[in-house]
This record gives sequence, C-alpha cells and structure tokens, in this order.
Amino acid sequence: MDPRALRILHVDMDAFYASVEQRDRPELRGKPVIVGGSPEKRGVVCAASYEVRAFGVRSAMPSARAIRLCPHAVFLPPDFARYTAVSRAVMAILRSYTPLVEPLSLDEAFLDVAGSQRLFGSAEEIGRAIKRRIREELDLVASVGVSRTKFLAKIASDHRKPDGFCSVPAEEELAFLHPLPVERVFGIGPKSAERLRAIGYTTIGSLAHAPREHLQRVLGSFAAQAQELAWARDPRPVIAERRELSHGKERTFERDLVAPEEIERRLLYLSREVGFELLEKGLVARTVVLKVRFADFRTLTRSQTLERPTAAGEVIWNTVKELWEKVPRQPVRLLGVSLKNLGDELHAPAQGELFAASDDEARAAQERLQRAELEIRKRFGSDALRPLRFVAPPRAEERGRSESED
Repeated sequence: MDPRALRILHVDMDAFYASVEQRDRPELRGKPVIVGGSPEKRGVVCAASYEVRAFGVRSAMPSARAIRLCPHAVFLPPDFARYTAVSRAVMAILRSYTPLVEPLSLDEAFLDVAGSQRLFGSAEEIGRAIKRRIREELDLVASVGVSRTKFLAKIASDHRKPDGFCSVPAEEELAFLHPLPVERVFGIGPKSAERLRAIGYTTIGSLAHAPREHLQRVLGSFAAQAQELAWARDPRPVIAERRELSHGKERTFERDLVAPEEIERRLLYLSREVGFELLEKGLVARTVVLKVRFADFRTLTRSQTLERPTAAGEVIWNTVKELWEKVPRQPVRLLGVSLKNLGDELHAPAQGELFAASDDEARAAQERLQRAELEIRKRFGSDALRPLRFVAPPRAEERGRSESED
C-alpha cells in the first residue's frame, strides 16, 4: 500500500456521557447538562454538553465552579453501566469495518482501515459511513479524523467538533499542522506550552524549526519526540488489544476523615472493590498502591510489590493496611487504592488446595473464596455478602449516608 495513503481513523464521540443522557431524556435536549459529582460534595465534572460549554464549563472542573459558571445547568450523576453498554455498541460498529480497533476510552478509538478499503471504499468513505451509522443506529454524534498517522488523525477529529469530519491528505499535513498552537502536540501541557511561548515558540511550525537544545530546556527528553510529531512523523501502529496497565478506585469525601476506624473501613471497601473488578477482568496484580490526599491538598502515594500476583481483596487489604501504617495521621480528603503490574490470571502461578497451610496456598484459598463471593454478587447484588464492619452502626454524623455517596 502507498505509504502516503490515508489509513488511520480517530473516532471520538461528542460529549459522550452528556449526549447519552440527552438522548435518553428528550426533555434535556438543547439544555445545559453536566454529568458529574454533586457541587455540594466536592464533585467534579465528568462530561459537559455543548450547551453548557458555552458558559466555560469543561470536564475535570470542580462541580462547585461549574455551577457558578452556569447556575441553571442540569446536574446528573454518572451512570457508567449505561455508558459502557452504549460504548460496546459504538465499538461493534467500528469493528464491523476492521478488526484493527484500538479503544482509548469508552468514547474514542483509533482504527486502521488499510485492509478494509477494497471492501468498504476509501478511508474517508469509511469514516463518513461510521458517522452515519452511529447517528442512525444509536442516535448519537461522533467526530472523525482521517490521516496517515494516529497523531494527525486525533488532531483532525477535534478540529471541527462537534459533529466534525476532517481528512488530512499527506500533501497537506504540514500546512494543516504547523499553524496550530504548540499545546496541540500530545505531551505538551499548559505549563510547558507557556514556557515555550515565553521563548518564542507559539505554533507547531515554530516547534518544528526550533534548535533542539532550546526545546530540551523546556521539554527535556521529550523534545526529540515532540519535534518528530511537529513534522507529522508518527510511526505508532494501531494496536487492537491494549493491555490495561493499572486499575484502581478512589474517593473524595464530602467531609475530611479523621477517625482511624472510618478511614480503615473506607480503605477496606476500596481494596475489596478493586479486587472484584480485577477478578472479573481475569487479571491479577503484583503491585498495590495507596493514594492519600490530606485536607491541605498535599498528596502522597505508597506502594508495595507482592511476592506473587493476586486479585484477592483480603491480600490487597492487608497490603494497604501496612502501607497506611506508614502514613502521617492527618485529616484525609481523598483515598485511593490501585493495582499495577497486571497480568493474565491464566499465567499466574498454580493455585493450591482450599485448606493448604503454606502462604501461597492460603492466598489461593482466599482467591477461591473471593470467586465464590463474586458469583454471589453477580446473582444477588453487591450487598449480598459484606464484611461485618460494613454493617456496623454508622457514626452519628454519617447516618442516612451510604458508602456509594462519596
């Protein structure tokens, strides 16, 4: 195939969570919709409809600030089960054109259609067909970028949002790319962009022509890659199956936590949940990470690598408890538990008998018990079996609140 031929698509759903809500609730169409945590509970914006973006609201913004910018916005809690189901339908449409689909999140993916064009037409025709099918079959809107490379395809999909379609032929790549601001280069954040502008590099074109040593003062070792991207050189292939590198859960609390027993109860909950979620994915982890953010917003992390990988919540909890013992005792704003160095459960060491005495076999027994609990949870709900401390009488100031309200 001609190396200059268009082959890469980037499909990005427009305001995905908010659009799903507006689709399923017709009374919200045309209204400013914010999906995220409550402004009264230190929530953040997960998604903002285009109607509310006109007021300056953006994803990852604190909900309290968002409601100040748009007081009449409709706030909705996220429904990730529903968004995941819709995402599967989107990905099914993409995979009907090529098996080379690389999801980046629930709402975006790269496609390599080089091997599909004889059957479905050019990359541009495939991109337009995908947009049409998503609208007709799912009543949602996607923006699509088409190019030779992943870097340019992603920039192109964002170029004419919402409901955008942008194709960048090889002969027009630099004319398209070089006038754009430097922060459009993946890996250059707002602070780096500000420092680059301070020394005279404001556009991707100026970045492309800059002396490498100038860029290294700001970008360090990333300078070489940034300059390659500035010349539209990106050899990365579309990878159909991306291995999850880490998995975790965290909670920001409505009020700072002080009582040790309450903090430990929250950490036990997080440890168990990440274990169940990993087990459902057929994965095990070797490294456990604890994240703590204090009331003054200082954040620290502590990690420990296990002798053998696991998904057992009890093992994760015992490790988290050891890490927590090394953390200064101060009011806590956020807690998080994550697992890293993931691998396939099938490739983990063989498991022992249920009542075996060795440490490894005891862990295997814990994992078997957790699988049994997972099956019970699937059939009867997540509250069917809970540790005793989860059902202990709540503290007075907690009455009326549930674990899921953080």
